[in-house]
Amino acid sequence: MRHFGHLAPEVRHRLFHREPGAFTADSPPHLLAPALGATLYSPATRPRLAEDILKQAGRGVVSMVLCLEDSIDDAEVAEAEENLVRQFADLAERGVEPPLLFIRVRAAEQIPDLVRRLGTSIRLLSGFVLPKFTEERGVPFLEALVAAEAELPAGPEGPARRLFAMPVLESPELLHLESRAETLAGIARTVDKYRDRVLALRLGVTDFCSAYGLRRPPDMTAYDVQIVASVIADVVNVLGRADGTGFTVTGPVWEYFRVQERMFKPQLRRSPFLEGRADELRQALIEHDMDGLLREIELDRANGLLGKTCIHPSHVLPVHALSVVSHEEFSDAEDILRPERGGGGVLRSSYTNKMNEVKPHRAWAERTLRRAEVFGVAREDVGFVELLAAGLPA
Repeated sequence: MRHFGHLAPEVRHRLFHREPGAFTADSPPHLLAPALGATLYSPATRPRLAEDILKQAGRGVVSMVLCLEDSIDDAEVAEAEENLVRQFADLAERGVEPPLLFIRVRAAEQIPDLVRRLGTSIRLLSGFVLPKFTEERGVPFLEALVAAEAELPAGPEGPARRLFAMPVLESPELLHLESRAETLAGIARTVDKYRDRVLALRLGVTDFCSAYGLRRPPDMTAYDVQIVASVIADVVNVLGRADGTGFTVTGPVWEYFRVQERMFKPQLRRSPFLEGRADELRQALIEHDMDGLLREIELDRANGLLGKTCIHPSHVLPVHALSVVSHEEFSDAEDILRPERGGGGVLRSSYTNKMNEVKPHRAWAERTLRRAEVFGVAREDVGFVELLAAGLPA
């Protein structure tokens, strides 16, 4: 699979200076973590879940979470588990590579139970999402995951399936000021101990808001809600460092969408290259409650987050379009990381509009090139408008 792989090759060629690279569920974690992109959540109760998964894959989705937790009623859990087993078997019979698939569980004991019940279709599962993660609650989940993987039949190169964890940081202990530092320290100890199992950390901002009876309106981002912004900052401070100790931390969910098949104005689909139409596209996005989403995606990256939790398919393409590395960013990153720059120094950017200071900007450049590996590099004259318009359904 690859980002923008649903586009025709000639369209990708026109859009990208360097096309997004291919990856599989067996790719190394340092590649898979930034490749998650817009992770689309779906309730595990959907009766045609297998078809839904393949449909979304055909529209550019590369990672999905099938939810057994907050998205379904307490009384539906057993039925949802049975449905998951059926739908995974259906997917396995189709013989088509699905997106990276994760199951969000409620309790640690669900992990070995589901692994056993999935049988041979476990090969389609990339791991589990662990809710309300703290040191106390997280360790049993991670121990269950390790034990479940150990029970899988092993081949000459190891277990039949590598299973990752994606903890969700959303507990009140993390939000409350008096317990935040201790909670963060405990989470850091836990994920460091199980570092080879933790693919990414996810932020549960809806739960943070719930603890104070808040809900951000569609014209505000998570960063406008100061109590939430402070938690995001502290999580990145402790768990998102660029010194080799950090993890990929993904952006919070955007709650707003309009349920309609043709989300944008029809005229925006006429061509993948829309000269002078950025204002028109922006207005269409505003009309569909998407302007706040675009600002939040930009703020996510500015604050050290990569990828985003999505609860509606209409959010996927904007997240991916804004994740593509611009030609200018790529040029700066390559200049900074040239071997001859190893001693440091300051240089004028190739775009002649900024200072690139080699040592302070090195970590940014390395992170940018990792993003470029999975999301590609846009051509010099291609921006967000063109990338978004090219991906809109005909």
